[in-house]
Amino acid sequence: MSDIDPEIPRRAKRGDRHAFAQLVEYFHPRGLRFATQLLGNRQDAEEALQDTFVRVYDNLPRFREDARFEPWLFRILANRCRTLAAKQQRHHAVIDYGELPRDAAGTMTADGELRDEWTTEVYGALDGLPAEQREAFLLRHVEGMEYEDIAAVTGAGLSTLRMRVKRACDALRARLREVALYD
Repeated sequence: MSDIDPEIPRRAKRGDRHAFAQLVEYFHPRGLRFATQLLGNRQDAEEALQDTFVRVYDNLPRFREDARFEPWLFRILANRCRTLAAKQQRHHAVIDYGELPRDAAGTMTADGELRDEWTTEVYGALDGLPAEQREAFLLRHVEGMEYEDIAAVTGAGLSTLRMRVKRACDALRARLREVALYD
């Protein structure tokens, strides 16, 4: 996916609110998809994304105009998702919810639509990946980012990222092949 016109973040940095609104409009769908897949539910994803846009707005003066905006925004979003996920883990370590399904609607999407069984298996397989692999996989194969941009988002080296994506692909392939064999 291509990044937004570099002039729009520059205008937003100079205080153009319309330009900032364009940034939000452009990145909202992708950011929400990424955060939802990382956090597992839309409510937490919306919270992380909203917080991200507030932080982006507050930190626009620090944005380097010679840098690409997309990795900068996704780095902030990934950090917000990690913080929220850690908060959820601490919360769940204290409160025992028993055997409730992660998504109380079972096979319902965040938009209230029924998911087919295969889609549910894909999301389950993604959820089963270690967080670092899931993040790298989503940035590469769902958001279409180049490894250099993913490195800017995650802070990991290129070879580490390539290995995370490869391991994620291998694990997903094995899990989905296993599911397909038993259907």
